[in-house]
Amino acid sequence: MLAFDLRGHGRSSATRGSDATLEQLGDDLAEVIDQLVPRGPIVLVGHSLGGMAIMEYAHRYRARFARRVVGAVLISTSAEGSSRTSYGLSPRLARVMRVLEVQGAGLLARSGAWRPHRRLMPLLAPGVRWLVFGHRVDTSWVALTTSMVGNAPLCAIGGFRPSVDLHHRVESLASMRELPVAVLVGSMDRLTPPICAETIARELPDAELVVCADAGHMLPIERPDAVTDSIVSVIRRAARIRRSAHRDRHAVKGPREVSA
Repeated sequence: MLAFDLRGHGRSSATRGSDATLEQLGDDLAEVIDQLVPRGPIVLVGHSLGGMAIMEYAHRYRARFARRVVGAVLISTSAEGSSRTSYGLSPRLARVMRVLEVQGAGLLARSGAWRPHRRLMPLLAPGVRWLVFGHRVDTSWVALTTSMVGNAPLCAIGGFRPSVDLHHRVESLASMRELPVAVLVGSMDRLTPPICAETIARELPDAELVVCADAGHMLPIERPDAVTDSIVSVIRRAARIRRSAHRDRHAVKGPREVSA
């Protein structure tokens, strides 16, 4: 199992404004696979921005995706950018909120790699709790999430926002139609609401759609068992398909009776 931090996140270095794009994340994913998993079948799992990076990889590297990827798990993500983001508000207020968010993100993107907000995150915890979690929330979940946000540089927090706004990869989902796929969403997700998952599932009619009741955007934290179960299910389905294909190939190549 290989887990890596997207550029500008976690232990990865800060990203420049020109590199804070979903296209770049698709290229990064391609490079990571080429360097660290050069052979064999792979299952891709992405949460939120990570799910969008998988879609970009499928779009920009179609031949590689078709050759290597045997399954995917898309968690709390969107193929339609932020067009469906509601923040839990009415449509009119959500549109105003999106405009304010984009403007604020532009300011943050120009603020560099420093982290002055780190000291403020405990004060912002109630807002984080409301925005990304559902009904039942453990204080440790909020603490972990605020810590992750606090450790992200301002340029990363704001830098990717314009690219997310322009993200539209519904057509690229066609490359996953023949694969085992699971799509997960929280019923109370205010950033990528259930309608985002429904769009993805509509393009992938054989995908497993999992709606986690009373959960928000942070499903890997809120519903780790549901996420793990979906990953295991996709891997098992992919393994069965490969075994079946392997048997069929050998049956075709096997000995045939030839009459004299």
